[in-house]
Amino acid sequence: MIGFGYDIHKLAHGRTLMLGGVGIPFEKGAVAHSDGDTLLHALCDALLGAAALGDIGKHFPDSADEFSGISSLELLRHVMVLLKTKNYSVVNVDATIVLERPKAAPYIPLMVQAIATVLHVTEDRVSIKATTNEGIGSVGAGDAVAAFAVAQIEKISD
Repeated sequence: MIGFGYDIHKLAHGRTLMLGGVGIPFEKGAVAHSDGDTLLHALCDALLGAAALGDIGKHFPDSADEFSGISSLELLRHVMVLLKTKNYSVVNVDATIVLERPKAAPYIPLMVQAIATVLHVTEDRVSIKATTNEGIGSVGAGDAVAAFAVAQIEKISD
């Protein structure tokens, strides 16, 4: 089974930029109810979608106080619990970060490590790429960060 996820967050001064569970030094960070980790939000949606379990907003509504400022790695851990209860395991994930600046590429190995750990897979099952939006739109203007993700899961025996 395959799922697809997408997320975008506005960037603002004085916030922390989290991507793939890694803090990235920058003067702007995502505006969000949680820590605003756009990559992990897209990945959560891809995994939930692959299992036909809805989306991140269904499981972690921004109206719920318990998710205020929560680490998106915790959200991903919860998604993995949901998958496990349905007897699914992760085969692989592939994601793309779209961010004008800062350059995300130097942080990708740390992101892969953090994600693989939570997904209980080897690092060669986690692919992350980074690109810019070539100066187009809010992402290209440096006012937002977006991410796309696909995930393949499989049923495991009981």
